[in-house]
Amino acid sequence: MLRYIARRLLWMIVLLFLVCFVTFLVFYVFPSADPAQLRAGRHASPAQVEQIRQRMGLDKPLLVQFWDYLKGIVTRADFGYSYVSEQPVSKLVLDRLPATISLAVGGALLWLISGVAIGIVSAVRRHSKLDRFLMGLALIGISAPVYWLGLVALYLFASDIGMIPIASGSNTYQPITSSPSSWFNSLLLPWIVLAISFAAFYSRLLRSNLIEVMGEDYIRTARAKGLSERRVVLHHGVRSAITPIVTVFGLDLGVLLGGALLTEIVFNIPGVGRLAYDSILRADLPMIQATVLLGALFIIVANLVVDVAYAFLDPRVRFE
Repeated sequence: MLRYIARRLLWMIVLLFLVCFVTFLVFYVFPSADPAQLRAGRHASPAQVEQIRQRMGLDKPLLVQFWDYLKGIVTRADFGYSYVSEQPVSKLVLDRLPATISLAVGGALLWLISGVAIGIVSAVRRHSKLDRFLMGLALIGISAPVYWLGLVALYLFASDIGMIPIASGSNTYQPITSSPSSWFNSLLLPWIVLAISFAAFYSRLLRSNLIEVMGEDYIRTARAKGLSERRVVLHHGVRSAITPIVTVFGLDLGVLLGGALLTEIVFNIPGVGRLAYDSILRADLPMIQATVLLGALFIIVANLVVDVAYAFLDPRVRFE
């Protein structure tokens, strides 16, 4: 197991290096605009643009530029400075990261618990009226876009229950350090909206897998030994059927930690996804690079955690 984890960590470093190299090529070798011109502004003179080019090191060979960029990331976690605010990119990303983590982790826990519970009930009571009702709701949840659900939820509930303050130009998100209750209230509706689509997919996936697993020989053997139906379903059936859920959950959580763009925009949450969206609109290249690398890091780490979790969930899985 330790050798497998060490090998995967080495591959993770290689993948991050490749992502860093590709993003550097996209923004500095094949740019849609001159980075020095973007940093200088529209009304800068050619002399000012050339001065900024020298200060940013854009007059150096490409390999030297990439090495300096990579060395800054590895040694100082330095992603450069924003073209818009002229503040360190790493500071701006770290300021937005708690909001995205709060949104993603809270929503993930909600959709995982509800999706698994609905999937188990539907599989055990398959073809019943309850099963048809739950799967009908799941189909609606999968079909409804997240941004549409968010707008409908704001329209129906925000002004009535008073949990989401809607004010023009203000952020609805409240940091947990300022007030835990305000933090919870500001994220409750986004968590529910984010969880609806994911829980619907998870419940349908677990239902189909669990129905297939419950027909296996070892399930009949467990029943023949006199084990209770609850133990057969939860200990033997769900443990084998939940492996695909773990795979999808790790990828979904990794993507959301990189930025839940639509949810953050609809609910005006100042997270990494909203930061990436604003950076794209303003052609803020260093900020876009940092958010791309952050998203890649979360996805790669989530893949590693999922693969390691297989060995604990499924005794048939062994890593050499």
